[in-house]
Formats: sequence, structure tokens, C-alpha cells
Amino acid sequence: MAKTNIRGKIRWGIAGIFALLIASGIFVSPVTFNNVLAKVNNTTHLGLPLVPERAFRLGLDLQGGAHLVYEADVQNIAESERADAVEGVRDVIDRRVNGMGVGESQVQIAKVDTAYRINVELPGVSDVEQAILMIGQTPILEFKEINIEQPRGLTDEEAKQLAEFNADAQARAKAILKRVRSKEKFEEVAQEVSEDAVTKNNGGYMDYLKKNSPYSELYAWAQKALPGKVAKDLVESVEGYNILKRGAEREGEKEVRASHILICYLGAQDCENPQYTKQEAHTKAQEIYDEASGDNFEELAKEFSSDPSVATNKGDLGYFSTGMMLPAFEQAAFGGQVGQIIGPIETDFGFHVIYKKDERTTTEYEVSRILVKTRTEADIIPPQEQWKNTGLSGKNLERSEVVSDPQTGAIQVALSFDDEGKELFADITKRNIGKQVAIFLDGEVISAPTVQTEISDGRAVITGSFNLQEARLLSQRLNAGALPVPVELVSQQSVGATLGAKSLSQSLKAGIAGVLIVMLFMLLYYRLPGALSVIALSVYITLTLAIFKLIGVTLTLAGIAGFILSIGMAVDANVLIFERLKEELQKGKSLKAAIEEGFSRAWPSIRDGNMSTLITCFLLIWFGTSFVKGFAVTLAIGILVSMFSAITITRVMLRFVGPWFSKRGGGFVFLGSFSHIDKQ
Repeated sequence: MAKTNIRGKIRWGIAGIFALLIASGIFVSPVTFNNVLAKVNNTTHLGLPLVPERAFRLGLDLQGGAHLVYEADVQNIAESERADAVEGVRDVIDRRVNGMGVGESQVQIAKVDTAYRINVELPGVSDVEQAILMIGQTPILEFKEINIEQPRGLTDEEAKQLAEFNADAQARAKAILKRVRSKEKFEEVAQEVSEDAVTKNNGGYMDYLKKNSPYSELYAWAQKALPGKVAKDLVESVEGYNILKRGAEREGEKEVRASHILICYLGAQDCENPQYTKQEAHTKAQEIYDEASGDNFEELAKEFSSDPSVATNKGDLGYFSTGMMLPAFEQAAFGGQVGQIIGPIETDFGFHVIYKKDERTTTEYEVSRILVKTRTEADIIPPQEQWKNTGLSGKNLERSEVVSDPQTGAIQVALSFDDEGKELFADITKRNIGKQVAIFLDGEVISAPTVQTEISDGRAVITGSFNLQEARLLSQRLNAGALPVPVELVSQQSVGATLGAKSLSQSLKAGIAGVLIVMLFMLLYYRLPGALSVIALSVYITLTLAIFKLIGVTLTLAGIAGFILSIGMAVDANVLIFERLKEELQKGKSLKAAIEEGFSRAWPSIRDGNMSTLITCFLLIWFGTSFVKGFAVTLAIGILVSMFSAITITRVMLRFVGPWFSKRGGGFVFLGSFSHIDKQ
């Protein structure tokens, strides 16, 4: 019975090895797998999910791009403040680069003697001059208020053009509906004329629609339609006219209906008129929880809740599904029983007392569509900006620093303005009491506090749920927009995309050739054990590449070299194991004992050799430059995975095939100094 259980575990291990090989192979190269799934979905409408097609992160030398080096002028800044000032500039440049859509960029600070330099790597950038122009600008700090100006309407000519376009769209949609209703194949028509770029290539297939999806009009139609039927009429949505086909249905997400009473406190998010400290708020929420019931919950909500919407909804939040509320709130609401009072539950907004009124399970419907887009006024008239300039900018900010509230100890960011800024800020706060004033850095909102009172002394604090690190980061960003920290481009290097692609192609060819030669050697020299090592090596390669993609390792030429080197070290571990195994068989031990002893004797050599290499890798990562770090990271990951593949995968497979042969290893074929014995 014990042998049967052990054998069963080994079989499960073999199944796990091949499952790991298939799963990692799909993740590394999902295109072929997704093509098969797409064909299955088109023919069967099973709605099988596709594997995300995530690309490898390629470094500058493989993808092409630019390497820029800037030097920050910190002569006018106190010595103690220079590091924070340059860090703020680095943060601004990093966000500017991300705003340009540059993937896998790196922005790093390097101190050379007394000078501060900022190294910027921009993979895939074609217009280097434009990138230099955007990066080299002085950080822009602006203060803006809510824009309450009325947007303009359409002119007569614009209204006429809009009506003509939509009338033409409706006529085209009706003609398409007629084609589909006259027995033309829905999928083929969708691929020909649909204006939905996401689903067009899949024959219009949209997968299963959820109740709370953005396609509410389509979901409402699907509720009434029969499976397999095409809509008799056009279904209009915000995107345009839809020709729809209904598929299957299935049980969807669970929804909960709940009411709540919120008790906010000083320092909680969006708590505009705090009446309690955090401890007092918790005590009050506990009192309400002890008193609350289904009968008096609405009255308690109207009397005590800090939620501004309580005046209209009496605390009732309606039905909601997972992902719509804060995690702690959702966990409590979904975990409770219908009719239960739950609380107090803490979130960023304060303490909640929750009344779970009902729960239900929604239905999801499989839908395909052909879309003919229409236009709205928003397509002609640009949307009105939410914020408008106040005239107050970074040039008026003298200093920003991290402080703490003397009464509560809450972390705050203090601002002080010059004389001109003092007057502007006084006017801004006077006309925006109870409203938000947003602080923009390089066009992005970094804070939008609510004005509590007029501030005439040119000093203000930004309050919120800051921790010390967040407050320091905000202060750095503000000072980066206010302090005179110009940057000068001191070095520029470009790598052409063609050169990068050629390097990548040559590296891949070299790697594939090397792997095939190694596999061939193992097969010819070790025969059956060599075949097992080839399987282990295949798992090692796909698993390592999957880890590279999953954790986002940036692959450079040096990194690929490190990976290829780790393949050789993975094979080296198998060679050590097989040679030890041969020695044990030569001593006359049984095959089972030889396998276990071979691994036990080989492990110290494998461990010590790999550990010494790992120590070297960690030192290179700690002290090396970017290309050296890339080499060290890929080599270190490869070594760790190779130890797993050699000790675990190869061992499981040897244990699996061992019982196929005689106890003395008959038929377990090696080539070399150990001659084979015929299988008994």
C-alpha cells in the first residue's frame, strides 16, 4: 500500500511537470494558443477567456531609443536641501517620460563628485529631439480652481452636420440589419463592416455581458431576447446603432443591497466638517451599532451619518457588486446575513455601521454585435476643462515642507508664498470657501484640498491621510516646481531601432542554436537520462522566460547572455547528477538506491557552485551599472530556477522511469565509461 501511494505521488509529480511546461509555454508565447481559442469561440461561442498577450520588456540596446544624461544646477540651493530638490526633479522627469508613452523607461540619479546627474533611458523613442525638449523644461507648478463657466452650444452648421452624419449612420445600420436578417452569416458581416475595433476580428463576439457593465442598453435587450436570435430592430446605445445576436446565459456575480451610517473624523478622507477625533468617531459608531435595527436605521442615518448623500437616499446604497466599494466595506457587507447590522467597519472615510437589506445573483448574457458609430455634441465641442487657471503658480511658492498638526499629530504639508502669491492666494481662498483648489505639477493633479477658510497671510497647509513618505514626496514635487533647479543635457546617445532588432534577432538565433546543441549532446551521451534532462531543460527555459515576463525583467543583450549562461549551468547540474548515478551503479547498487544516492552526493557540489555564483550576482546587482545589473539579474533567476529543475524535475522523472528497469539498472542506458545492460 505504501509503494502504491508513493507511486501515485510520483505520477502526480509527472503530471505537474508537464502542466507546468504547457502553462509556462502558453504564457511565454500566447499568440498561437489565443488563435486556437479564437477559432473555438467563433464556432462554439463558449466564451473561453484569452491569455493576455503581454510582451517582454526589452532594454535600450534591443529596442532602440535614446540615452540622455542631464546635470542639475544646484548652486543656488542649500547643501542640505539639494538631494531632495534633485529627487523632486527626477520624479517630474519620470512622470513626463511616462506621459510621453515611453514604455520601460528608467530615470536614475547619479552623484559625480559634487554634481548631480540624472540618467534617462528611453527605449523605443524615435523623435529624440522632441523628448529632449519635453524633458528639459522647468517643472511647472500651478494652482487651479473649479471651472464653473457654461460651455458653448453647437452652431447651426455644426448641428446640421451632426444630424446628417447620424442619419447616414442609421441608414447604414438598417441596411446591415437587413443583410443579417436575410440569412447572411452574422460573423462574416461583422468582420466586414462592424466599427467596433475590439470585437470585429472575432465576428462581433463580445463575451458575456454583466449587469453592471457599460453596455446597459445591450444588457437590457439580451434580458428579453431568446438564445441564438438576432435583434429585429436596431438597438441604440451611447456608441451608436447596434445589430445584436444573443447567445447563451449563465449565472453571474452576487449583488448586495445595503444601507450605511458613516461617522467620519478629523483626518479621514473627504471629511469636510469633522466633529470627532478618530477614537471619538469609533465610540460614536459603536453606540449607533448597539442601538440600530432594521426599523430605526433610516432615522439614525438621517440624524448621525456624515455621508452627504444621506439627505436624498437615507443611507441606502442600493445594489452593488464586488469592486464597487472599498475592500473592507465589501468584505463586511458580502460576509453578513440579510437583515444583519454590521459594524463598526473602518475605511479611509471613517467608521461605517452597515445594514444588509438583501442579496441576489445576477445573470450574464452572451452577446455579439455589429456597431455603426454615431456622433454626439462632445465629438464636435471639446469637453470643458474641470479646472481653470488662477494665476498662482510655482514662481510664487517660496517653500514647501512637511509638518505635523500640534493637536492631532497628523502629517501635513505646509506652503508659504511670496508677496504677490500671498495676495493671489487670499483672493482664491476667499471665493472658493467650501470648494476644492487643485495643485497641478506638469499638468497632473497632485493634490486637491478643500478650502476651509480665507487665508490672507500667504501660509497654508495641505491636510489628508498622509503618511510621512507620502508627505515628503508631495513636498518634493512642490519644491521641484518652485525651486530654481534647471537641468542641462550633457550627454546624448542614440540606438537605432534597426540595430536593436538585429541584435535581438542574432541573440535569439545564438541562444536557440546553443540550446539545441546542448540537448543533442545530452541525448547522444546519456541516452534515456539525457532525454529526461532535455524535458527538464525545456521546463527550465519556459519557466524562466515566464518569470522574466511575469516580474517584468528588462532584457538587454547582457541579460540574454546571462540567461544563456544559466542554461549551461542548468545542464551542468544534470551532468553532475548523472555521473554520480553512474558511479553508484558501477558499485553494484540497485537503480533505486543509485538514483537517491546520486542526487544526495551531487547536491553539495551543485549547491556550493551555484551559491558562489549567486553571491557574485548579488554583488553585481548591488554595485553594477544598468547593463551589468541586467546580466546579473537574469543569471541569478536562471540559477535559482535551474536548481529547482535539476533537483526536483529531473529527480521526479528518474523516480518515475526507474521501476521500468531491473533493480540493477538493466536497460538503463548510458554511453561512455559505463556500459549498458540488456533490459530484463
